[in-house]
Amino acid sequence: MQQQGTYPRLVGDIGGTNARFGWIERQGGELEGVVAYPAADFPTLQDAMQRYLDDHQRKPPRWCAIGIANPVVGDQVKMTNHHWSFSISGVQRNLGMDRFLVINDFTALALSLPALRADDLRQVGGGRAVAGAPLGLLGAGTGLGVSGLLPAMAGHGAIPVNGEGGHQTLAAMDDAEEAVIRALRERFGHVSAERALSGPGLVNLYEAVCKVRGAPVQPLKAADVSRRAVDGSDPQCVEALELFCSFLGNVAGNIALTLGALGGMYIGGGIVPRLGPWFDRSRFRERFESKGRFRGYLAGIPTYVVQASVSPALIGAARALDDL
Repeated sequence: MQQQGTYPRLVGDIGGTNARFGWIERQGGELEGVVAYPAADFPTLQDAMQRYLDDHQRKPPRWCAIGIANPVVGDQVKMTNHHWSFSISGVQRNLGMDRFLVINDFTALALSLPALRADDLRQVGGGRAVAGAPLGLLGAGTGLGVSGLLPAMAGHGAIPVNGEGGHQTLAAMDDAEEAVIRALRERFGHVSAERALSGPGLVNLYEAVCKVRGAPVQPLKAADVSRRAVDGSDPQCVEALELFCSFLGNVAGNIALTLGALGGMYIGGGIVPRLGPWFDRSRFRERFESKGRFRGYLAGIPTYVVQASVSPALIGAARALDDL
């Protein structure tokens, strides 16, 4: 099939909180009509997709790709952090599409990294990227996404890492962190990185800090914890957010070592970009580099906060239709 025969294309970025969609009308065309819908407003993914088509008075696309916050294995997808469950082939058939590609949302985000502009990124700490080297990626939002982008042989596109690294076991670097992880372990059993490094995870950290400090627990949401931490109005919230940044740096360093991410470590998701300078002053970068004999190796790797105005995962989903 000629590429021009695969348009128009619909792309999506589906998280536990929001479902974002965009449209590409023709080959070489720009991403347009980007809209975000609250996922909770729709019974199914197909309903959200149909709503987008109806709102923009468009017919079903020829090709479609979505990145979704979930493992994608086989035809049936059941979201971990949302109630949607669907058959890939069923949605394709019901909407009359020629192709429907479903990939992990952080696989899509990884594919977008080479296309990001300089003003889409904010470097935290030192280091300089090595051209053609692997890239690392993680991001905290409704869950914790982990991916990367590996160089391929000449003539082939880069290869995204497709995994569930957000569920790796969270490790402590000092006694204070161990006390908080112990409180989380008593509650959850296995303490994955996502139990601390996500929106719900930030609340978990706050409640664990309160338990360790013997302080009363208030019914806070993740946004409340962040706000009180940034303005310094609640010492338990401050400690929770400090732990969040430290744990994030530790996990990011592990990923950078695992992938050999000399091309840079990228921090996406919805939480960190909103923290602004507070995050830059946190212990994130210190913990990223604190790997004993490999401190110098990690000191040379730049870390970037992804702060693009348009969801980069939509760009990645569009690239996936040509690269995967």
